[in-house]
Amino acid sequence: MGYIPGTKEEEQAMLQSIGLKQEAELYADVPEKVLLNRPLTVPRYGDEISVLKKVGESAGKNKVYRDIYMGAGAYRHLIPAALEALSSRSEFVTAYTPYQAEMSQGILQSIFEYQTMICELTGMDVSNASVYDGASAAGEACIMARERGRDKILVSGGVNPQTIETIKTYIIPLGMALEVVNCADGLTDADALKEKLSADVAAVVVASPNYFGLLEDMRHIAETAHEGGVKLIACTNPTALALFKTPGELGADIAVGDGQPLGLPLAFGGPYLGYMACTQKLMRKMPGRIVGQTADAAGNRAFVLTLQAREQHIRREKAGSNICSNQAWCALRAAMYLTMTGREGFREVARQCYANAHYLADRLESLGYGRIHGGEFFHEFATNCPGDWEKTRRALHEADILGGLKLPDGTILWCATELTGKDEIDKMTDVLKEAGK
Repeated sequence: MGYIPGTKEEEQAMLQSIGLKQEAELYADVPEKVLLNRPLTVPRYGDEISVLKKVGESAGKNKVYRDIYMGAGAYRHLIPAALEALSSRSEFVTAYTPYQAEMSQGILQSIFEYQTMICELTGMDVSNASVYDGASAAGEACIMARERGRDKILVSGGVNPQTIETIKTYIIPLGMALEVVNCADGLTDADALKEKLSADVAAVVVASPNYFGLLEDMRHIAETAHEGGVKLIACTNPTALALFKTPGELGADIAVGDGQPLGLPLAFGGPYLGYMACTQKLMRKMPGRIVGQTADAAGNRAFVLTLQAREQHIRREKAGSNICSNQAWCALRAAMYLTMTGREGFREVARQCYANAHYLADRLESLGYGRIHGGEFFHEFATNCPGDWEKTRRALHEADILGGLKLPDGTILWCATELTGKDEIDKMTDVLKEAGK
């Protein structure tokens, strides 16, 4: 298929239609230092051996940690070897958009199975085929919750700061407003939330476990929101859902989160997948793709992309979202992970995360790293920092350990998973003890 670019005249006409004179004005708000306005300083290497050597030298500068105690939205879990082998097969890696259902039954079924698992995890009625990541899922959910006369979003201060910034990116260009509800002792301030509820609020976004690892009183928040005609968007860690009540049980209208803990490596920050699920009442507002089950002319079980009239490729000017793809391969891995671990295995992963984190909290407290919040937590928690954190961080680094995340207020956010058990925690806290002398 040939590619026919627009002419200079057409490009100029498009720029004029939005009040600009030249293409560079489109990037006026981008800092000069990040603009590529110069030739790349990439040296030339003539033969393959030289290139491999140079790339190997560069790769050798990467630090691979033996143990990781940093979470804040991306978590190191065990990935079954069988998952890597199966998901790397060419028919999965090269699968393309399944628009022709008769040619794409395999990939459609895999997405349908993924959607079913997400509905079971969240207690919701409908799931889509995934979006780009957990933060974009939260942004899409806010747009999805909007109604006529209700265009303000309340976001708990316990939501990941990066997610809050992403929500702003999604909703502010649409004329929607965002207001943050402060936290008290690490949890959403219920009184402050109630005061901010008004007739123009569309939804409240609350994470549980939240950014500080704490479990919110989601049932009470849902009741408070619904009394004011406001929807509740619940951001949840999928691993925690193996132990605690689902967003559906607690009254949420939309459940979103990042599926990275479900069989995806840290991978320098991506690719991940954002899961989205909602009640049947909101089904037709769900953005992205939804795979449905039906029967063909012969009565056989079959799968199709459903509710496509909502998509921008059908009625672009009326679309509620500009999402035009999904994380099919990442969703496939999530489905494989949940299948391989099984119901009890997945619950055991969550149990170990919970137990290891609480053991870690006890060990840290004995060294002066006391928790700063009193609420119940899953596998993350924040502590004070009794000494020179930079010195401590370097000591951990030299021991091939990635310590907790230092937050802007000087506290440390720690995380433990099933891969950081008692032996690993004891070794890490021994390093902390030495560094504190």
